[in-house]
Amino acid sequence: MTLYRVTLLCVIDLFLLVVNGDPDEVKSVSVMEGDSVTLHTDLTHLQTDDRILWMFGPQETLIADIFIRNPMNLLFVIKDQIFLDRLRINNQNGSLTITNITITHSGLYKLLINSRATSINMRFNVTVYDHLPVPVISMHSSNCSSSSERSLYCSFLCSAMNVSHVSLSWYKGNSLLSSISVSDLNIRLSLPLEVEYQDTNTYRCVINNPITNHIQHLDINEHCLPCPAAATSDYSQRNCAAIPLITTYRVNGP
Repeated sequence: MTLYRVTLLCVIDLFLLVVNGDPDEVKSVSVMEGDSVTLHTDLTHLQTDDRILWMFGPQETLIADIFIRNPMNLLFVIKDQIFLDRLRINNQNGSLTITNITITHSGLYKLLINSRATSINMRFNVTVYDHLPVPVISMHSSNCSSSSERSLYCSFLCSAMNVSHVSLSWYKGNSLLSSISVSDLNIRLSLPLEVEYQDTNTYRCVINNPITNHIQHLDINEHCLPCPAAATSDYSQRNCAAIPLITTYRVNGP
């Protein structure tokens, strides 16, 4: 009877050692380029004989190896060729901090912790976003008809250069009119908008990623002008100029 109990406890301990930490779970982390990000171990403190391994990328390249001989004797080995002195290890809990992070540091990070009591397996998918440019609104075209000034409409174009992993959107008031997204690297993104003369609604163009956004407001009264008594093509072309607009900046939502 005693032998059975000992064996059962050993099996339970072995089971806990194997399953602690879901290897299929991936924690998503987003950060702006140039900022710092910390990947947490969820430990309160390290114990004697703990072994902590941090790995990066599809090849699981070892970037940090920590062995705890005793609370006053920690052995750190940081292989930092990829990160160029950007890695920091918390000597209390083994969490990894990456300072001045760049786009090249986006990817999968894996954490393995082995100790006498448990084994922890965690993964983090880190996405680094580039800083957003300010969107530019220009007048794409306008049209006048000699029969009625109500036939005037103006077509605007909102553009952003060298962007990736962003969305570009037109809003009328608080309502979304149109949107386009891109995940490719460093392309030009443009989105048209057509409005009629004497439109009293407010319009804005928003570029955003999951972290932040930039907003450009459109002043229709200033740039979508009424037709003259005799509409000519020269008049339309005089209105097709780049529009200097006021830029505002917001964080977390348009």
